[in-house]
Amino acid sequence: MTVKLSSSNLARLPAKVAGPKYDRSALKAGIVHFGVGNFHRSHQAIYLDDLFATGEGHDWALIGAGVFEGEKIGRSKLEEQDWLTTVVEQDQGHMSARVTGAMIDFLTPGDAAAIIERLADPAIKIVSLTITEGGYFIDPASGKFNPAHPDIVADAQPGAVPKTVFGIILAGLLRRRADGIVPFTVMSCDNIPHNGHVTSDGVIGLARLIDEDLAKWVEDKVAFPNGMVDRITPATTDRERRILADDFGLEDNWPVFCEPFKQWVLEDHFTAGRPALEKVGVQFVKDVSPYELMKIRILNGGHATIAYSAGLMDIHFVHEGMQEPLVRAFLSKLEHDEIIPTVPPVPNTDLEDYYQLIERRFSNPKIGDTIRRLCLDGSNRQPKFIIPTIADRLKAGEAVAGLALESALWCRYCFGTTDSGAVIEPNDPSWDRMQATAKAAKDDPKAWLAMEDIYGDVGRSPAFAGAFAHALKVLWANGARETLARYLAGRLRG
Repeated sequence: MTVKLSSSNLARLPAKVAGPKYDRSALKAGIVHFGVGNFHRSHQAIYLDDLFATGEGHDWALIGAGVFEGEKIGRSKLEEQDWLTTVVEQDQGHMSARVTGAMIDFLTPGDAAAIIERLADPAIKIVSLTITEGGYFIDPASGKFNPAHPDIVADAQPGAVPKTVFGIILAGLLRRRADGIVPFTVMSCDNIPHNGHVTSDGVIGLARLIDEDLAKWVEDKVAFPNGMVDRITPATTDRERRILADDFGLEDNWPVFCEPFKQWVLEDHFTAGRPALEKVGVQFVKDVSPYELMKIRILNGGHATIAYSAGLMDIHFVHEGMQEPLVRAFLSKLEHDEIIPTVPPVPNTDLEDYYQLIERRFSNPKIGDTIRRLCLDGSNRQPKFIIPTIADRLKAGEAVAGLALESALWCRYCFGTTDSGAVIEPNDPSWDRMQATAKAAKDDPKAWLAMEDIYGDVGRSPAFAGAFAHALKVLWANGARETLARYLAGRLRG
């Protein structure tokens, strides 16, 4: 017999499931969050849930928001259970479930007027975002905001109803300026370098298209703290729903499964106050850059390293990839030879210990993270997680054979078939372009590196171009297994 998740059933939760340790009816909204997906619900919402359980911060509850039609599906699932979420932590020998209640409402995605009205409410002091790497209108090669994007141009037109996150945020800030209300803080929780700066570039860049004085006001008055976020959180499938029902006796439309580990390092820069998250494990620092660079290069770069090699070998789960000796050894060699040497010292952190932690996390057999998820959206992820490392290696005159092989594996994956001939379904917002370019690169590797918006100067480097072309040629001639074996034996060029 299972219990269906809802507010009315909180008192009847199965014995193995923990419930909120506070009165949800007493919560008041203080944060509007764009992008209510799995990562947000396993990370920011968990920290707030922990804080509320201490008896503090009850005026910092979450209200969900979104701009895309597809987000209405998730909203509907959560509405049926009164905005509650079950979060299941899993690793070898450990599995626990808890119902979290930090979110108290979810505005209809795309309803700009209703969202702007809520953003104008003085009670809202933070607007947070998890809109994925591709949601910031960034030109991949330069890493800068692209003010010429058609959606941004449309939002800048006089009288336009905003359709983008940045347009809605700016409209909310305009209302607060007109009403004499302190601006809210805009806090990115996305996994991109300098996420606060990137967000401010977007909001200020849009404001500049409308009015230079408005842009200056946003620049002077609105806080955009940088933050580093970390928790491996795969997508929810029927597998997770079934485990929750079978092992815990609870039915949840949209549960979240994740690893026990979580980390949040955040700059203490807020315009209108903040919850006391330091009491539940958030590290507040003056400069998040060292932590951010470590995580993006070692963890996210590590994900990219194992993703495409494992994908070409038809490996389904990430932990299965780590059980493949060639993939595990490729990760270790590339990290130690080329990635970790580009990471400067991080306060109170041993980089080798951090790498060993990453290895253990990737090897977690319980998490159910998929290789396909790691392969997703390479056109947005590679310019953030891999290509800057290549650029640093080239500037220092250091070898890039392993990084060139990683790029070649990505190119080969985008061709659209595995080494066994199995079809790879589209797995990038720009899949048609990536596949066409990968097909051209089979005979002319320069075609791949000529994607200026992705590779920029790196693609023009003779040292990198030569190493990439050779790695791609070996991949096509021998497949991923043999190519990795040659690289690990120091024979990739032989």
